[in-house]
Amino acid sequence: MRQRLARRLLSALLIVWAVTTVSFVISHVLPSDPARLVAGPQARPADVARIRTQLGLDRPIVIQYAHYLARLAHVGPTVADGAPVDPSHASCATVGPLHVDLGTSYQQRRPVVAILADRLPRTVFLGLAALVVQLALGVGAGVLAAAKRGSMLDHTAVGLSILGVSTPTFLLGVGLQFLLAHKLRLLPLDGFGRTFGEHAASIVLPALTLGIFGAAYYTRLVRDEMLDVLHDDHVRTARAKGLPERTVLTRHVLRNALLPLVTVVGMDLGALVGGAVVAEHLFRWPGVGALSVTAILDRDSPLIMGVVLVTSTAVVLANMLVDGVYALVDPRLRQ
Repeated sequence: MRQRLARRLLSALLIVWAVTTVSFVISHVLPSDPARLVAGPQARPADVARIRTQLGLDRPIVIQYAHYLARLAHVGPTVADGAPVDPSHASCATVGPLHVDLGTSYQQRRPVVAILADRLPRTVFLGLAALVVQLALGVGAGVLAAAKRGSMLDHTAVGLSILGVSTPTFLLGVGLQFLLAHKLRLLPLDGFGRTFGEHAASIVLPALTLGIFGAAYYTRLVRDEMLDVLHDDHVRTARAKGLPERTVLTRHVLRNALLPLVTVVGMDLGALVGGAVVAEHLFRWPGVGALSVTAILDRDSPLIMGVVLVTSTAVVLANMLVDGVYALVDPRLRQ
């Protein structure tokens, strides 16, 4: 088990490193000048050149990449409360002597770790809320459709799932905004709010937008997997013993149909934590997804790299979590 865990951790680090490397190269070969963006359109060429030197953009890309990796995780002075911060480590997040440095945003002039620390909890909050909606609607509709195969309920669930998968996320979000916020005035149109109650009300529309879109796919997946399991020998044996149909469906059918769903949930969780770009931008939810749009439009390379690092790490960790859940769902895999 230790060897398997070590291999998975090494594989995860290699994947994150590969994604980070590709993103670094792409962000630095784009036909744009971050120094010009920082200095402003009216800056003199001498000022732009000076800023380019300060940011290290005049050095070869290999040297810039080596410096980025060296600063990404390094050992530095321990910072105690009230102690002055070394200027060379002002953009670092510290855990004892371990420092994590993602650089300083060109546009916001703040450490990237501080920006992500503000945005990431909001995206995690939104992602978990959307995942709850996906599972509640998708699994429930899939179980009912499989239990009532061929009925009007089954046809309705399948039709709605096809409609949900085919509808673009932004169109679904605009429709929910028009109905629940504009017409019925039940929820805020967009934004984040200031109090916990306002946060809870503001998250409903983006969570529903993401959740309904994901639930449409979950419905088809759960229904099809359960229909495959319904004809297995152990299901016929359970019914022959006189078990209630509800027990047969939940304990003997649904549990054996969950493995594909667990895989999809793991991928969705990583993507949601990485940032739901369309929903966050549409509802002005201040998370990582909306931050990524701003970083790309501003050609803010340190901020782009920070978002990529967070997103890739979230996807990799979600996949590792899926492996552990497999053993809980299917006892045959515990060995």
